[in-house]
Amino acid sequence: MKKKKILKFIRNLLIIFFGSSILSVIALRFIPVYFTPLMFIRTAQQIIHGEDIKWKHTWVSKEKISRHLPMAVIASEDNRFAEHNGFDFKEIEKAMEENKTRKRPRGASTISQQTAKNVFLWPASSWLRKGLEVYFTTLIELCWSKERIMEVYLNSIEMGKGIYGAEAVAKEHFHKKAGQLTPGECALIAASLPNPRKFNSGKPSNYMFKRQKKILYLMKCVPAFPPKEKKKAENT
Repeated sequence: MKKKKILKFIRNLLIIFFGSSILSVIALRFIPVYFTPLMFIRTAQQIIHGEDIKWKHTWVSKEKISRHLPMAVIASEDNRFAEHNGFDFKEIEKAMEENKTRKRPRGASTISQQTAKNVFLWPASSWLRKGLEVYFTTLIELCWSKERIMEVYLNSIEMGKGIYGAEAVAKEHFHKKAGQLTPGECALIAASLPNPRKFNSGKPSNYMFKRQKKILYLMKCVPAFPPKEKKKAENT
């Protein structure tokens, strides 16, 4: 009897998890993401450390974000974003090979994976979180368009200490709206993303200026996003 009760409990738990996760992914295809687990975690850390609470975040539609910013993050973070299904296996293989000789292993997370982690999960790395990241990445790739993934990514990702999303970083670091960001400013924001709490796009270091230069070059090399063919179809 106990075994049956345990199995029934596990079954119900799985039904609730899969049902709620699928429904939340479908809902967020249409609803703006106003907060994420990371925002709450960072706020809790500020309170614990006795710091002033800083939480800057304003959701804006993709039309109100500079067209240069998606290109900058693709150039910096995920060159094949428009082509893969959420996982860049070429980059994973490359990272695995490089990590054999690197002191600090590098990751190969795609923009889709980072979006899944930011919106649904927590930052600390573990096998459980990695498994859930694969699950949620697969879900958003199935349920959302690439444009929606990019829109959520640019609105939810941490872009500075207590700063989340394109509109907040544009106002805090460049004193303008996200739609007014220049290619150079977008490249600096992208350059900060590996560690936005360490690298300040508003006060760039020499290292960041070097990264900016490289990203600006790559922005000319990667395919336009969204694809020009889709833009033409929408306009006709």
